[in-house]
Amino acid sequence: MTVPDDIAAVNRRVIEQFRAGGEIEGMHREALLLLTTTGRRSGRSHTSPMMFHRDGERLLVVASNIGAPRHPDWYANLVADPEVTVEVGDETYDALATPLTGDDRAATWAMLKQTYPFFADHEGRTTREIPVVALTRRS
Repeated sequence: MTVPDDIAAVNRRVIEQFRAGGEIEGMHREALLLLTTTGRRSGRSHTSPMMFHRDGERLLVVASNIGAPRHPDWYANLVADPEVTVEVGDETYDALATPLTGDDRAATWAMLKQTYPFFADHEGRTTREIPVVALTRRS
């Protein structure tokens, strides 16, 4: 799937501003991370900016894709290869990406929808189950 030019341009700008360490136009830096996955077909690194929720030692990201009928490409990539790189704050580290399942997913998804009501809107736009992924630092 090809990312529309306007979204790709916004992502490039956000990545550049994030890595420069300053403000990120229109976003809250403290709520963003950069997730680098390995392309499941290309084998190349792909970096995606996204919001996250801190849950103890793990960071949670949501593959809502704004309620689109398909999962975002970054999610398909991490399912194929769960070894990812996380950039958050001033840190960069290797992490393991684990999609939540069962009761953990259900409880976490309910909490995320309560905390961030726009996720309930995303859920209402699609028939797919929206994945919640835990990013855990590798030692």
